[in-house]
Amino acid sequence: MIMLAAGFLMAQPVSAQNKIIVSKSKLRLYVVSPRGDTLCNYPCAVGKYYGDKKKPGDYRTPEGTFKVIQIQDSRTWKHDFLDGYGNRDGAYGPRFIRLSVPGFTGIGIHGTCFPESIGSRCTEGCVRLLNDDVMKLISYVEVNNTVCVIEKDMMKGIPKQKGIHKNRQRELSVDEDIARASSPEP
Repeated sequence: MIMLAAGFLMAQPVSAQNKIIVSKSKLRLYVVSPRGDTLCNYPCAVGKYYGDKKKPGDYRTPEGTFKVIQIQDSRTWKHDFLDGYGNRDGAYGPRFIRLSVPGFTGIGIHGTCFPESIGSRCTEGCVRLLNDDVMKLISYVEVNNTVCVIEKDMMKGIPKQKGIHKNRQRELSVDEDIARASSPEP
């Protein structure tokens, strides 16, 4: 990491130790350094339906911990979204970050030809980013990075903080989940 005298972050090198955290409930993707610092975060789109991916075509984003296995140039890839318009050029945007998801070969983090879909639940299972954001993301990521995908607040049993509105309490709990998912492995 390169710092200016005023303390502003100038550059963060690509590191296999950086982790990607995808919060399906917040519809955000985070890159977290080995020290636990959030290096960047982006709005994203995830699977149309809630829950963990069980079978191909179920429109769910898989939950769990995965590895980046490839970063591919996907500018010329096409996909038929079965919306009556046939194959769409640039369906996956400029890059496809392929994940090692047991039982599935086509799951990844990628750009889109539907920028208006970002911030929603609409995908067939992948994590979708704006094209500019996926290009920024690849500057922090390399093969073998860990990707943690979480659906909901996993902080059950934690007492609520007094004086905090319930929506803010949920945000704090999800933020704690992200911090826990990004903490160094034992």
